Amino acid sequence: MYFFLLNLSFVDVLYSSVALPKLLDIIITGYNRISFTACFTQMYFFNAFVCTEVWLLTMMSYDRYVAICFPLHYMLLMEKRKCDLLVAGCWVLGVLNAMMYPLLISKLSFSNSREINHFFCHMKSILNLCPMETVKIDLLITVDGIALGFSTFLLILISYMFIISTILKIQTSSGRFKVFSSCSSHLTVVLLFCLTSLTLNMKPENEWSQEQDKIISMLYIAVVPLLNPIVYSLRNKEVLKASKNIFFKDHLHLKF
Repeated sequence: MYFFLLNLSFVDVLYSSVALPKLLDIIITGYNRISFTACFTQMYFFNAFVCTEVWLLTMMSYDRYVAICFPLHYMLLMEKRKCDLLVAGCWVLGVLNAMMYPLLISKLSFSNSREINHFFCHMKSILNLCPMETVKIDLLITVDGIALGFSTFLLILISYMFIISTILKIQTSSGRFKVFSSCSSHLTVVLLFCLTSLTLNMKPENEWSQEQDKIISMLYIAVVPLLNPIVYSLRNKEVLKASKNIFFKDHLHLKF
């Protein structure tokens, strides 16, 4: 579990680092220009890291399934080599899936206006600069998003169907609560990530759409990666104990 958490935290840092430094540079210096190569590089890495995170969350649901449904065989089924292969597969799928978009969009003809109505090189914002028809690429983005979202959602759903079935077989209510609580962090992170990503990519287009994209993207890029370690830390007894010690020490210092 901690191996997957390490990779999840690493991906969160990477895809936040793709967009936020440029946003801070624009805010501090007011310099809002970006080269063609840097823009498409930013778009590629952002899509690659997001796709990788989707698959990582899916693999983490499988990890929970094995831990709850086959606890005595967990160390055998989730040995280090298998975990390495699962994580490597997530990275490969993310990197390959994101590669087609910069290649296709870079071949389009752009209008004289090169002003992107966004704080980073988002695919939809770049496509709005193309005077030619982009129906095929828009359709590809939609189909790819639905296929990726549906396949990962189906795998997570199947995992949790088996997990819930196993939990219901536990005799005591305290035992059921204890086992289910071990999945609460993962479910919370999945909901946070999916709700923001689906809202950003699946919402209907309108005159306020681009302004809404900026707000949702900020939640997606900055807030969700910040909440992920907090959500998992709340389930860690050692972290809670350390937090209580810090709080009570500060409280005692205030008395004196």
